[in-house]
Amino acid sequence: MTARHLISLDDLTDADLRHLVARGAAFSGGTATPGPVLDGTIAGIYFRRTSTRTRTAFSAGALRLGARIITYNGGDLQTNTGETSEDTGQVFSRMLDVLVARTADDPAEMRGWAAQPRMSVINAMSADEHPTQGLTDLSTLMCRFGRVEGLRLLYVGEGNNTAAALALGLTRFPGTELELRTPTGYGLPEDILARARAHAERSGATVTERHTMDDLPKDLDVIYTTRWQTTGTSKPDPDWRSLFAPFQVTRDLWTHNADAVFMHDLPAHRGEEVTAEVLDGPASIAFDQAENKMHSAMAVLEWCRLGTVGTPGTSE
Repeated sequence: MTARHLISLDDLTDADLRHLVARGAAFSGGTATPGPVLDGTIAGIYFRRTSTRTRTAFSAGALRLGARIITYNGGDLQTNTGETSEDTGQVFSRMLDVLVARTADDPAEMRGWAAQPRMSVINAMSADEHPTQGLTDLSTLMCRFGRVEGLRLLYVGEGNNTAAALALGLTRFPGTELELRTPTGYGLPEDILARARAHAERSGATVTERHTMDDLPKDLDVIYTTRWQTTGTSKPDPDWRSLFAPFQVTRDLWTHNADAVFMHDLPAHRGEEVTAEVLDGPASIAFDQAENKMHSAMAVLEWCRLGTVGTPGTSE
């Protein structure tokens, strides 16, 4: 069997993307029950950066599917004494069946590890994209609304790796509308925005980005934010907080969006990117979203080891 990898959502066919979203939602809703389908599988869980949800989700998900896990922290490997990343990946691939890795660096390293046929490599967050968070978000929408198609989302805050995954995933569903409001200088990278726009043109979705909180859309289904200080990054501008302050999510955003739900990838800093009134209020589904990381992790692990369809970049 040739290993399957998830480094970017753009690695997935439309059919694979929909399968993973639906499967994660099925696990979450209880219409699919995890069984020991990965019995005999050894999964490496390698996190060089901090993690609560993603690390726990893949560890718990692998165990629920019958796999065994080996965990590594940033200081555990011989890369700290000079061994190359390439050699480390070669060794991993001869002993592990799956490697779930968070580097918060350039994903080229993970693509190097994936250049072999034995071991599946799953990106648990790199500098430019958080694909498993994107799948979680889409599955959460499926659970909440019974569909992804046609939903209207407002994303407020930094155009970080979570926003990138959201843009690359949501725009592949027909009729969706994604509006990003990001501080000047902190928007989506141009290449990510261009890829999202290409998906939107093909699928009949829309994606727009503006750098002000004026003239916000109305009758939204979802309002989404992330914390202002993304894991593993820092901001070069010492006055960045003054740029971000107008982009705080407050109850005022529900004036014209009474039925919208609130999403946050967590961890959250109450009083910064979102008020406690919103995060802990009745519109918030942030902790359901967090739980769904485990359900999406199971869907990804199962897919990596057991099956795929289509050709990347197509709807087949």
